[in-house]
Amino acid sequence: MFIAMNRFKIVLGKEREFEKVWRERDTHLNSVEGFKEFHLVKGETNNEFSLYASHSVWSSKQDFLNWTKSDAFKLAHKNAGQHKDLYIGAPNFEGFEVVL
Repeated sequence: MFIAMNRFKIVLGKEREFEKVWRERDTHLNSVEGFKEFHLVKGETNNEFSLYASHSVWSSKQDFLNWTKSDAFKLAHKNAGQHKDLYIGAPNFEGFEVVL
């Protein structure tokens, strides 16, 4: 299995708006081969930002990479630039292959 995560620093006071964007977006993941599950998780808030991460689980790293090159990926991310005011910087991607 492979776990893909993007960490997001969200502007203070914009957390509910950020969560709404994610709650209402069509991820186009359910029809993608190898996709298992998705979670949006919230971490700590400090005096600069609130930390969030998107967490998706895949059958394999190759399935994830195939998705990033697919039409479903393009559709899921087509409006990403509309909400730049919610973010501090770009997302930070982290990928993990499950060993146990």
